[in-house]
Amino acid sequence: MREGLQQLEMAEEQMQQLRSKATELLLREEWEEAVLAYCEFINLCQDQISKTQQHPDPDHLPKLHRSLCLALSNRAEARSRLREFAQALKDCDHALKIGSTHFKTLLCKGKILLNLNRYSMALDCFKAALLDPQASGNAESLNGYLEKCKKLEFLSRTGAFDLSDWVVNGYRGKPPELAEYIGAVQIRKSGISGRGLFATKNIDAGTLVLVTKAIATERGILPSEDSGENAQLVMWKNFIDRVSGFVTKCPRTCNLMNTLSTGEDEEGLEVPDISLFRPEAEENSHSNEKPDMGRILSVLDVNSLVEDAVSAKVLGKNSGYYGVGLWLLASFINHSCSPNARRLHVGDYVMVHTSRDVKAGEEITFTYYDALSPYNKRKEMSKTWGFHCNCKRCKFEEEMCAKQEMREIEIGLERGMDMGGAVYKLEEGMRRWVVRGKEKGFLRASFWSAYSEAYGCDKSMKRWGRRIPAVNAVVDSVLEVAGSDDRLLKVLVDGLKKSNGVADMEKALKLGRGVYGKAAKKQALRTLLELGSH
Repeated sequence: MREGLQQLEMAEEQMQQLRSKATELLLREEWEEAVLAYCEFINLCQDQISKTQQHPDPDHLPKLHRSLCLALSNRAEARSRLREFAQALKDCDHALKIGSTHFKTLLCKGKILLNLNRYSMALDCFKAALLDPQASGNAESLNGYLEKCKKLEFLSRTGAFDLSDWVVNGYRGKPPELAEYIGAVQIRKSGISGRGLFATKNIDAGTLVLVTKAIATERGILPSEDSGENAQLVMWKNFIDRVSGFVTKCPRTCNLMNTLSTGEDEEGLEVPDISLFRPEAEENSHSNEKPDMGRILSVLDVNSLVEDAVSAKVLGKNSGYYGVGLWLLASFINHSCSPNARRLHVGDYVMVHTSRDVKAGEEITFTYYDALSPYNKRKEMSKTWGFHCNCKRCKFEEEMCAKQEMREIEIGLERGMDMGGAVYKLEEGMRRWVVRGKEKGFLRASFWSAYSEAYGCDKSMKRWGRRIPAVNAVVDSVLEVAGSDDRLLKVLVDGLKKSNGVADMEKALKLGRGVYGKAAKKQALRTLLELGSH
């Protein structure tokens, strides 16, 4: 009996030393070492709990349970700092089985769930923590978390984001807090390639279709010299390391990443339900297979997005950087030379909105390269992306390129032909060839640089202005086939500054919504378009 008590006393002394060591490591923010120390302490504590019948003190067992609960909570804290969220949540749940109202654990679990964008579940944790007597000493901080959860839960449900104040203030300070949001879209088999994202109802231009946070991003300022390519390779390696590290720590992300294309057998891929990508979705426990490095590289090669792209705007402090990232749901958006969506990059989030009106059942598409460029140039670009674009626009323009007059216009432009003359020749050609509707918009989009220069040159407009279509008519037809674009907007705004027309102002603001989305309200759009307040 005495020997048994001595062993218990030795174990208690060892536990006390381990507890002190683990606490010190936690305070010093040495997270990995703290996790290891708490693992040791927890194992010893659980071993002692199984032997407590030998202990003469009836309060010993409750003390051990309290110690175990606190240690699990502290290990969860350390694991969450290492972004090992799945393991941290397991620790929290274990601790809450011991003490269902344990304040520190509820607070820790709430913060982890908030980090994972599971707003309503986080809100439940913070509400439960508020009932604990300890809450009175942390009321301000706790109420802050409660308000944040309520706000983000509302945004994730409604998509009612507003970037206006931040935009008007020149992106100073922190960007507004964003929430994960999925609008009126679903994943379906695509006629373009593999799977795609489709509208489930009619959607106005500028309407958000999704907001999602990157699995990982990598950003840096690239040198302008030859070393820029090497810097890009270093960034790409860092990016791969970040993604593989996060996938290893998070089974849910691993499962979702397994749904992405590797570029092979596109037609045979399963169509995942879009609800899987909602942060509050249940864990898919039956498939925890870790993708190998070869698969990770293939997924990233096919699905990564560069922030500074033709169809994107980078807002705020990361606008001066080269940035690459992986946004899971946005990976399902296919290319089209007649796109209907754009994206805004804000911090680690991407906000995807329609760039023109979209009908129910229509596929949501980006342009992977410049939609306002001629067919032959787009054909070259598609090769660098590893696919052949077979959209209606490309098929139509391939036929048109065979015409002698089209070749003459292209050669004339290469040799410095007057832009107004080129536009006139193209418009006359379309009249003779009986090109109408969207097909007219396709050709105008392809030769947009000529139209843009002609409208911006007083000399050209004096000579050709009455013989070529009005700028508004051309912008409308290009908008219909290529969606909103900065360059369309610039031509409209430049004309607006000369004419001060109210109707043109509304048109510019509508086009601006297609470029920046409805999250930038009217005053913010005026600031972005430098229209002043007239």
